[in-house]
Amino acid sequence: MNYVRNAWYVAAWSEEIADRKPFAITILEEPVVIYRGESGRLAALEDRCVHRLAPLSLGRCEGDRLRCMYHGLLYAPEGKVVEIPGQQQIPPRAAVRSYPVVERHSWIWIWMGEAEAADEALIPPAVGLDHPDFILGHGQLDYEAEARLINDNLLDFSHLTYVHAESFGAGEEFAATQGKIEPLERGIRYQRWIENSLGSSSRKSDTPMDSYMVYDFLIPGVLLMTGGVFPLGTAAECDYGTPDLSRAVSGTTFTSQAVTPLTAKTSRYFFSWGPHRDHGDEALRDMLMGIAGKAFAEDKVMIEAQQRVINRSPNAQIMPTAHDKGVTLFNRLVDKLVREERERVGIAA
Repeated sequence: MNYVRNAWYVAAWSEEIADRKPFAITILEEPVVIYRGESGRLAALEDRCVHRLAPLSLGRCEGDRLRCMYHGLLYAPEGKVVEIPGQQQIPPRAAVRSYPVVERHSWIWIWMGEAEAADEALIPPAVGLDHPDFILGHGQLDYEAEARLINDNLLDFSHLTYVHAESFGAGEEFAATQGKIEPLERGIRYQRWIENSLGSSSRKSDTPMDSYMVYDFLIPGVLLMTGGVFPLGTAAECDYGTPDLSRAVSGTTFTSQAVTPLTAKTSRYFFSWGPHRDHGDEALRDMLMGIAGKAFAEDKVMIEAQQRVINRSPNAQIMPTAHDKGVTLFNRLVDKLVREERERVGIAA
């Protein structure tokens, strides 16, 4: 699995981590249990008791600690065993791995790499469900496909013309012309203007307008997108660069999306979407989420079918096109960061 480990992965929605109820998930083939203790403190541990390898996610929270409910070993949030029923001495090796974990933007983020390298400044700036400026719906999908295929899908919007003709109502422009793509330190930025347009399913306009969209796609696989509909001529006025979003007359929304690799060929896809409060309400949010549900189901059908083809022909080579610039830049960045991580581990060893 060629994925960056020194990065923050979305493990769950905040609402999924109930007080004193363990939550199980596998990320990058590693079983993890996440729980919120009595004090509200979050902890993330390897989901495997050191005694008989029972899953700690079947355990019981006691204060801020987690007890294995097979033979009763009690774990501190740092992963150390602090009690073994019927035994006074606790071996020094009686501990499981503890992962850095943070709650932000309505998501639970977990750092899958070297704990000492965990840097909260690297958490992508998503928009949470409680953001005062946006009215957001949210959901998630599980894929029978590797995460990289979903990342590639989100990095190449030329597929909107074909896969999402019925849902997003995307026009020919996405396939016929190129978006503007630039590298970022930990990702890429995609921008596109569509001039003299009546909009799409999510951005309808009664008169011709200029439509703008921009998204950042960030390590490890997080898409953050906004935009809006502007008066005709705005694209040329700002030389097809970044507009003042406060000048949008309608259609300003925000979507945060995150792709989390579970195993080599399974993934979880988290998403939220909704309008700016100045441009919509709960009814529009619900309409947008209906469109998103249809569109993301279209993606899922295509990507899972793609995975099945890859499974049957693992040595087949892809043939890149002009639309693969974002895919190529991002995957090269992933390869670079993975290589650097492995070199550090090799030097330390």
